[in-house]
Amino acid sequence: MLYRFAHKTGSYGVSIKEEDENQVLVQVEQVIKHPKQGDLHHPNETENVFFHERKALSQFEKRYTSKSKLRPFNVEEMPYIASLQLAISNLESKLKAENTAFAKMSLENLSRLKEDYSIQYKKFFE
Repeated sequence: MLYRFAHKTGSYGVSIKEEDENQVLVQVEQVIKHPKQGDLHHPNETENVFFHERKALSQFEKRYTSKSKLRPFNVEEMPYIASLQLAISNLESKLKAENTAFAKMSLENLSRLKEDYSIQYKKFFE
């Protein structure tokens, strides 16, 4: 059974691997929303900030969290690589529509990340 799990600015479909009274070990099965790029403390700014490049959590990556952070899984279940491609495409579409310096820098980060993902998963990312 999958659950929705938000981690930093990304959102993922996860399965539970272990649980005890206080915490749950979850494993990433798919990407729902790709993390935002840039400085989270200064959103939409590009000058005088460190513009972070943020990767999505990897396939099968595990994280500890509390049960209260898990939400019902309310999207279509799909393989990790297909879900990552969809999440990237959705973020790119949103950024292309903005036409700002922040969007331009975010798109550059995503372009580099797609190259990294292509090497990591041995599949070309559009």
